Amino acid sequence: MTELGNDAVKVEVRGHVMIVTINRPEARNAVNRFVHEGVGDALEAADLDPDVRVVIITGAGDKSFCAGADLVALSRGEKLAPDDPVKAAWGFAGVVSHAISTPTIAAVNGFALGGGLEITLACDLAVAVDTAQFGLPEPKRGIFAAAGGVFRLPEQLPRKIAMEMILTGDPISAERALALGLINAVAPADRLIDTAMKLAERIAANAPLSVQASKRMAQGIIDGGVKREEEAWRQNRVEMKAVFASEDSREGPKAFAEKRIPVWKAR
Repeated sequence: MTELGNDAVKVEVRGHVMIVTINRPEARNAVNRFVHEGVGDALEAADLDPDVRVVIITGAGDKSFCAGADLVALSRGEKLAPDDPVKAAWGFAGVVSHAISTPTIAAVNGFALGGGLEITLACDLAVAVDTAQFGLPEPKRGIFAAAGGVFRLPEQLPRKIAMEMILTGDPISAERALALGLINAVAPADRLIDTAMKLAERIAANAPLSVQASKRMAQGIIDGGVKREEEAWRQNRVEMKAVFASEDSREGPKAFAEKRIPVWKAR
């Protein structure tokens, strides 16, 4: 395997398990172009390497798993995805539209709000530190969870609970996420990676081709894509054009920065 990762993403292989760490704790592991490319490249390499049987995705530090898009980078006019159309098609953080056959586990080391929850939803399994919180706060900022959150959360939680989270923007605790089946296990911070590794090793002990075929069938992956989600992604693009061009989408971040209550105009 060629050397993977960059300053924003660290990649380590332990036995048959690849650990991919978003390494921007100073920015709460917010996603910029280098995170997108580093994580996406690692997933692509894992799927082509028969020795890698499971991928764990985590974040550096003890505060945030991923704070979503890097708004500072956006404010400087930087892109959050590479220019390469193939890599851009992997979706937010190189993950959310990147359907690989190798099983993926999110090891949620802190807050998973917005894009952090959307990465978690894109993974097959998840474990979380006991202080983690999960939520989609985008409506509080005049936008919506456009990296798969609004249609994946109702698939992975009871619909009424998912709708409450989506419409209020309020988070839930790790314990409630565990009780609802959003994650597989909760662990203290110093045991998080060990807990994820034990789960990964249980998977890696099985026949790799059987595991990969089982994942493709269970997740509906055909030719590297999830067919049942295609219409949802099409609608997602239409809704993004309307919402992200609205006055409210500018008012939300401005009010947040100014530490005041937003004044919504529904336009």
